[in-house]
Parts: sequence; structure tokens; C-alpha cells
Amino acid sequence: METNTNRLLSLDFYRGLTMFLLIAEFSSLFEFLVSPELHGTLIHTIGEQFHHVEWEGLHFWDLIQPFFMFIVGVAMPLSFSKRMAKGDTYKELRKHAFKRAFLMLVLGWALYCIDPGEIVFRFQNVLAQLSVTYLLAFMVIRKKPLIQIGFSVLLILISEAIYRFFPIEGFDHAFVPGENFGAWFNILISGEEDGGHWAMFNAIPTAAHTIWGVVAGQLLIGNKTTQQKIRLLVIGGVAALIIGYGFSYVTPIIKRISTSTFVLVGGGWSILALALCYWVIDIKKYQKGVLFFAVVGMNPLFIYLFAHVGGAALIRKIFLPFSNALFGWTGALGADILLSIVVLFFLWFICFWMYKKKLFIRI
Repeated sequence: METNTNRLLSLDFYRGLTMFLLIAEFSSLFEFLVSPELHGTLIHTIGEQFHHVEWEGLHFWDLIQPFFMFIVGVAMPLSFSKRMAKGDTYKELRKHAFKRAFLMLVLGWALYCIDPGEIVFRFQNVLAQLSVTYLLAFMVIRKKPLIQIGFSVLLILISEAIYRFFPIEGFDHAFVPGENFGAWFNILISGEEDGGHWAMFNAIPTAAHTIWGVVAGQLLIGNKTTQQKIRLLVIGGVAALIIGYGFSYVTPIIKRISTSTFVLVGGGWSILALALCYWVIDIKKYQKGVLFFAVVGMNPLFIYLFAHVGGAALIRKIFLPFSNALFGWTGALGADILLSIVVLFFLWFICFWMYKKKLFIRI
């Protein structure tokens, strides 16, 4: 539903559902769904989709970060148009964008320093990566859509070329774990390769996701008819999927180093997910249950940080004895799964309480 404030209920739902899934990971629910006792069952098969692929390929969980980066891009033109309507100049918007990116970078980096208890330099998590993609998207937010898309494609091609033609021996195998440019770049910045082979350099090619979000956001608040908006989103999403999957035999789909095919496929699914949400919620007006997820998306930074720094673990610790007493009859695994659901509910309830109190943590 578009309002005078250019707010899209479908975007609230999309962002909220994505954040709900992110905090669900901290509840340990997905971990228990792939327990050895469930091997060979439908539950285990579903649970595998909520874990990253070890290297090449794609699970549903590999799309969560593209979804989030894309959603941030969609929100940018909506937010900036609202600020400009209140009198903000482009200079003020630019200052805000740089400040926001800097804070995201610092927060994302600081999360890596908590567990070791010392300063380490790692920037692979979603906040740190988003700080870069956000700025790159802001650089072209006033450009025409073709220029925006062209810039995103250029970033993808540059990344592809660097991986394929990187000349340093030992890091010249583009798609081999620990033997590619991404690993070399990790060592350059942090002094060591990431244990899971997640590349810091991913922020450059995945900036395409945020830029495509900007293009989609500008389309949705533009003057085209709803049918035209849906048509363009579907065409864009399907085109990205065809190209991404079509070239996967040349360049494998690997999220951990954000190959060009992964960026295209991740972006394609992100666009189609938005098109579906927009069609169902804003056009067909099917809005039951939207608020349940939307409240989580209204405080994404707070709930992500809270869950990440131990909030979910604290809730689990508090309810563990009561859970064992109430659910012990279901067995150890059943009690663990039910406790995870309780933890997830309380993480959601915190968001709901903040929404009711009109407490919104933003940077």
C-alpha cells in the first residue's frame, strides 16, 4: 500500500520476514533441524535449506543476505524522497549517507572483536559489507536507471576479471577455496584467511544487490502503473536468473566469494520476491499477518545486534530450566527445538513491544 509518505507495506513485510529469519538463526532452531536423529526426514531436508552451501551451489539460506542488501536499496529512494520533501538538501543527504555507512562499518567490525576479546580486522558480516554497498548505491542514486544498472554490471565484471586473472601464485585459482583473490585479500587485511572462506571483497560485486534495490525502489514510487511495475520487476528478476544460471557452467555459483553468477542469481530471486510481495500485499491487498513480520523489520539494527551479542543466548539460558520441565517428555531434541521456538518468540516480542512503545533504533 502506497501512502503519502511513500511507505510500502510489502517492503515492511519483506524486510520483516528477512530479519525474522536472521534472528531465528540465533535461536539455534535451524541447527536442531539438521540433527543426526532427523537424517533422512523431511524436516532434515528443509533444515538443510537454512544452512549455507559448503562451497558451490545454492540453498535458500544463501539468499538471505542478498535479500537484506536489496531491501536496503529499495528503502533508500523512499527514505531520501521523504527527507527531501521535509527540506533536506542533497548535501545533507550525502552527509547522512556517509555517517550511516561509517557507523555500519564500525558496528560490523566491532562484532568480530567481542569473542576473541581483542582487536581483529574482519569485515565479512552483513553490516560491514552493507556499509560499502550502501555508499556505492548512493553514488548513483541520482543517475538514470540504465547508468545505475550499467555501474552494477561493471562492478560484477571487474570482480570476475580480478578473480580470473589474479597473477599471484598460490592465489591464482579463481574458484578454489583458499586459493583465490578473495583469500589473498582477506590475508592482506586481517592477516589470515577466513576459516569458512568468506571474502571481504564480496562487498564490491554484491553492491549490485543494493543498487538494483535502488532501481526497484525508484520504480515503485514512480508514476508507472502497478501492472507496469510488476512487469518490469518480473522481467528484471527472470533475466538475472536466466543469465546467472545460464553461465553457472562457466563461473560456478559460490556465495562465499560472491561470484558473478551468484550475484545475478541472488539478485534475481531478490527482485522476484519483491514483485511477489508487492503484488500480493499492495495490489491484491492481502495483508493479514503482515504486522507480525513488519514489527521485526522496524528495528532491524537493534534486534540483529541484540541477538548477535548474546541476547538470544541469554533468553535461552533463562528459559532452559522451565523448558526442560515442560518439554522434557518430548525427548532431548524435542525440548531443544521447542526451547528455540520460545527464544524466537521472545526475540519477536521485544520487537513488538518496541513497536507498541514507538521505540525505533536508527542510525
